[in-house]
Amino acid sequence: MIQGILGKKLGMSQIFAMDGRRIPVTVVEAGPCVVVQKKTVATDGYNALQVGFAPRAAHRVNRPTMGHFKKAGKGAFAFLREFRVENVDDFNVGDEIKCEAFAAGDIVDVIGISKGKGFQGVIKRWNFSGGRSSHGSKFHRGPGSIGCSAWPSRVFKGKKMAGQMGNAQVTTQNLEIIDVRPEQNLILVKGAIPGAKNSLVTIRKGIKAKK
Repeated sequence: MIQGILGKKLGMSQIFAMDGRRIPVTVVEAGPCVVVQKKTVATDGYNALQVGFAPRAAHRVNRPTMGHFKKAGKGAFAFLREFRVENVDDFNVGDEIKCEAFAAGDIVDVIGISKGKGFQGVIKRWNFSGGRSSHGSKFHRGPGSIGCSAWPSRVFKGKKMAGQMGNAQVTTQNLEIIDVRPEQNLILVKGAIPGAKNSLVTIRKGIKAKK
């Protein structure tokens, strides 16, 4: 059985449980995803399925890529991703993977690209405290010293400094699926997930979920 699916983040909402609790949820349009290629140990060294998501006009795809898509016979796609499977023989090229692979109560990990914030200083990016704001102070929002001159005479890798904030892959683990609506291709995930509205997200079975 495949362990993941691609989807589009539609936004946040809320639903009410049977006991009256209000639960914040993120609505994801999950699938349908089409199996574009099967990868096996004999040919690629591992078992996996390459799936396509979000239809795309054929004239927006180059000829080699379009030839790859034609094997599935379902048109072109905007996104391609791979998911490991134990037995690729359970699937055929052109099969559709829908949100029925998940059920309410499942624990999942959601992968997305965080919102880009542009170039930010150390206070916003890393929550530095900064200097005093009182009269006479000449140090307010600067990063301060970043190293010594004699030793090690360099700046250590990973030093927290100003730079681009956001626009990076983020994985939020151990989120609960509140509801699955196959007729609408929707999955309702409890809480917030990475990414902006209409961005691509990957939902996979939680790798750290308790068995």
